[in-house]
Amino acid sequence: MAVGKNIRTYFEGTWHDGDAPIMRAADHGAWLGSSVFDGARYFDGMAPDLDAHCDRVNRSAQALMLTPSVPTGRMVELVREGLDACDQDAAVYIRPMYWGIDGDATAIVPQEGSTGFAICLEEIPMAPETAGATLTTTRFRRPVLETAVVNAKAGCLYPNNARMLAEARSKGFSNALVADAMGNVAETATANIFMVKDGEVFTPAPNGTFLAGITRARHIRNLRQDGVTVHETVLGFDDFHNADEVFMSGNMNKVTPVTALDDTLYQIGPMARRARSLYWDWAASES
Repeated sequence: MAVGKNIRTYFEGTWHDGDAPIMRAADHGAWLGSSVFDGARYFDGMAPDLDAHCDRVNRSAQALMLTPSVPTGRMVELVREGLDACDQDAAVYIRPMYWGIDGDATAIVPQEGSTGFAICLEEIPMAPETAGATLTTTRFRRPVLETAVVNAKAGCLYPNNARMLAEARSKGFSNALVADAMGNVAETATANIFMVKDGEVFTPAPNGTFLAGITRARHIRNLRQDGVTVHETVLGFDDFHNADEVFMSGNMNKVTPVTALDDTLYQIGPMARRARSLYWDWAASES
């Protein structure tokens, strides 16, 4: 993700211009990794599912044993207040976040009620509709709940994703198609994944190893309401090699077509364009 030119930060009750410092060296989040965030999007004058993203960051905080301090409704108000001062034609990445400040007597467990909060608004353009991704496999896998906090959008999970991306890029690809602990396809290193076969859409069933995204769920609803059959099921890598079309789903760009998986090539297909069109139509109707 490229760093945007313009940033606004909400911290300690007020908005600041620029990338304000928010964390101290002794904060629990700085040295023990207790941080969570969420990512919403503002584009074309719309902020789709903003309330769902704000609600999820509160749930992520609880999953990481942090005490959320800003109710969802208030968080939405703060984000909209910050967006009012942004260029209304800009595409903005919206990141509310929490981190632990103090630990308990052991220092390891975050202290209840001792939680930092900030919102970062960063201008990052949306990728063009024709910008495709290329995928390869990786030796790194998604963790399970018994070994990692996979039920949260937690900062401590992302070094593993970074390893996946670094390996994929070293092989000449832009992203990695990632397996779960059982060896089935889970997602990519940065987004949820869909494939198309004979006019029907397939996506890995949520199994507790990856975050089933808000945008993913929205695409499933939109496609089903438009008459498309969507399966949430167990999928292997061979299923993707045999697919007619593959696309990624994530909050950053909503829909990203996939043009290759190793030596298997795909065209940017009609279902990705359909999912994108349905999403934009839905977002406009909601706003």
